[in-house]
Amino acid sequence: MARDKIPTSRVRRTAKIGSLAAGQAVRQAGTRAANVTRSDEDAQAALERRHLESAEQIVAALGTMKGAAMKLGQVLSFLDIGLVPEEHREEFQAKLAALRDAAPKVSFKQMRAVIERELEDDLGEIFASFDEEPIAAASIGQVYRATLHDGRDVAVKVQYPGVAAAVRADMQNLGLIMRLAKRLTPGLDAKAVTEEIRLRIDEELDYELEAQNQRSLARIFRGHPFIVVPDVVTRLSRERVLVSEFVEGTGFEQLKGYPQAERDRIGEIVFRFFMGCLYRHHQFSGDPHPGNFLLQADGRVAFVDFGLFKRMSAVDVESELAVGRAVVEGDAPTLHALLGSNGFLPQPERIDPEALMAYMRDVIGWYAHDEDLHLTPEIATRVAIESADMRSSHFSQMRHQDAPPEHLFPLRMQLLTLAVLGQLRARANWHRIAREWMYGDPAVTELGRLEEEFYGHVAA
Repeated sequence: MARDKIPTSRVRRTAKIGSLAAGQAVRQAGTRAANVTRSDEDAQAALERRHLESAEQIVAALGTMKGAAMKLGQVLSFLDIGLVPEEHREEFQAKLAALRDAAPKVSFKQMRAVIERELEDDLGEIFASFDEEPIAAASIGQVYRATLHDGRDVAVKVQYPGVAAAVRADMQNLGLIMRLAKRLTPGLDAKAVTEEIRLRIDEELDYELEAQNQRSLARIFRGHPFIVVPDVVTRLSRERVLVSEFVEGTGFEQLKGYPQAERDRIGEIVFRFFMGCLYRHHQFSGDPHPGNFLLQADGRVAFVDFGLFKRMSAVDVESELAVGRAVVEGDAPTLHALLGSNGFLPQPERIDPEALMAYMRDVIGWYAHDEDLHLTPEIATRVAIESADMRSSHFSQMRHQDAPPEHLFPLRMQLLTLAVLGQLRARANWHRIAREWMYGDPAVTELGRLEEEFYGHVAA
């Protein structure tokens, strides 16, 4: 049906998004004007209604798209960043989940044509068997299970025909979309965010780059005691097709129902993988999505999907670690100086160091404070609100801050990791784990000691 096609027209998309942005600007101006004469309680209620309306209209607009804009909706679908009031949150989450799971309806005949064109051979010559029913679907492709002629089971990731053009059309409109988002999170530097997202998502369209990312992490974690990254079948990977080792395991929805101790263990592994990749290896997956890891039968956790990926220089990583140490140590002058020197504070003189410290403690306190913490979705939501939302208690400080593009995806990764851990309701002293890369402290958990032995062996 026509509605299932991947729209590629920038004109059509710009018209829809542009009219939405203009309408929102008028409505928000009206709300601000009316709030002058309202009580605080009435003004808050009006703001919440406007948040709900804004969020729902953004979801509706994103839902007509199948490219980069869809991926923005995917991020929101499992990180409730407090866009809507509590009484509407469940309904809103359901709408976002539907957006996350939506995918173009493309026939296998069309997908097969992509595979054969990219690999320059008939499907039967390439694979001993190939299941035509996809085992996973995402915004830009589908994943199938197949068997190679040497007997290996593999996962075959195939990009939807035409989706690259759709994404690139979205790239042209991304600035408009981010201006809509800025109305919900005024502290957002829409221009910087737009440029970084454009770069990362353009890279995500190239499965050869993703294969390179996956190979890099597969080498790093080969032989790891509790982390698995599937090997890539390099000879069968191209710009629009990626073939890798097939992994089986228990998915996130089932894991959420596991006993507390098992969820704690899984949560620590997830935390170590995403945060550890950044701070130990200076490269990381930027998409800590619940669908991107599986608990295997042997207790190891397999991580997949490395399209949204970021590499950072040692200097930038050390800068982030230094900021974290300043927060841990309560050193407000050093924190202020660090954030002023690396671009977070365009006008440092306008920011009070103690107020800045209070803000940063609210943002990273979940792993900067030395305490056992049972994470929940509510904690993740509160941290996200304090990080970027206009209802943040630090809003007056946020207005004078900026996030340099180089640090946008690490910040995003941390928030999304927290969101996943919150949904798992995992419990740990996250600070004691983080000290391994913040200070080089010895491990204090069983998993930490296993990892310590692994890295010691690798170093030797």
